[in-house]
Amino acid sequence: MKRNIVFFLLISGLSFSQQKNVKINDLPPASESHYFPLISYSGKPLLENKINTFLQVSELEYVPNSGGNPFKRASTATNSYSNYVDYYSWEKMESPENILSITMEGEASGAYPENFFIAKNFDLRTGNYINVEDLFRPDAAKTIKNLIQKEIKKQIADFLVVLKAEKNQSDEVLAQIGLYENCYTDYGLDGMEYYFAKDKMKFIAPRCANHAMRALDELDSHVIEFSYKFLEKYWSPYAKNLVSGSSQVDHTSFRNKLYKGTIGGKYPVTVLVKRLYDEQGGGASFNASYWYDKNKKLIEWNGKMKGNHISITESEFYSEEARQWMVTGFVEADIKGNRITGTWQDNKTKKYLNLELEEL
Repeated sequence: MKRNIVFFLLISGLSFSQQKNVKINDLPPASESHYFPLISYSGKPLLENKINTFLQVSELEYVPNSGGNPFKRASTATNSYSNYVDYYSWEKMESPENILSITMEGEASGAYPENFFIAKNFDLRTGNYINVEDLFRPDAAKTIKNLIQKEIKKQIADFLVVLKAEKNQSDEVLAQIGLYENCYTDYGLDGMEYYFAKDKMKFIAPRCANHAMRALDELDSHVIEFSYKFLEKYWSPYAKNLVSGSSQVDHTSFRNKLYKGTIGGKYPVTVLVKRLYDEQGGGASFNASYWYDKNKKLIEWNGKMKGNHISITESEFYSEEARQWMVTGFVEADIKGNRITGTWQDNKTKKYLNLELEEL
């Protein structure tokens, strides 16, 4: 019993030091339109770099330390989705010791301005992004999704009761009733924002209204929360160790990970795998960005995964004249453990070079 107590205290002390050593400041140059988190993790430079690289590449489409203003693409709508993006605030949430949860709010402007709320969660033991798909046992993920959907429907149903009880319903109230009666609620776990609070996990599902109808949507986004105690019976082994403060790190999926390696054995590259989309037949598609460490220019990958094999089409830029992404290369590779090995082919010369990557 005494040994167990000592072990618990050691783990707790380790976890506490992790949270204590994490500081967040504003990424320079900060302004009223650009307050973006910059992580400092004392004594853990590799993990600090992983988290900052993930945040800046995935959100700003900027490779850290590549020169220039990191907000340039966001502020000039020259990003991949052609939107002006402003980041108004960020907040470090009070979360379990192994977890860094950051929420951000801002506004994206394309055809019209739209406020957004996003949450990013990182494993402080590894610096890896925490994927919601890794948190639940395969047989339990659907249960959690159904519980969330049930709660969203209850929130809507309760509000509909209030609306329908009004006498002499105005056109606005009738429009609200129509909005909520036709609300889409069948979101997958990866279609929602989520973050870790002190003793609970919160999911934020999109609101019922589109931009044009937003003024009618009094419910706005749907917030659903579950205590960690309630979720215990659904956790994967990885999640149990993550939330409990254990130092044991379990294997997690391919999505949202950073890899480092070489092309041709002599050209150092870094790869950020982004979202992975499951497809029928057991396969999946995914997006990734990579850059040569020397010039730090982002190049896009669009890939297919079947088993442990991945096939990738590389596009370096979008041609306005041709109205399509211009293909510059192809990758055929296999994933084995934390390594990816295969070949990269130049689309122009048809020359093959070896590709070797290892998870950071």
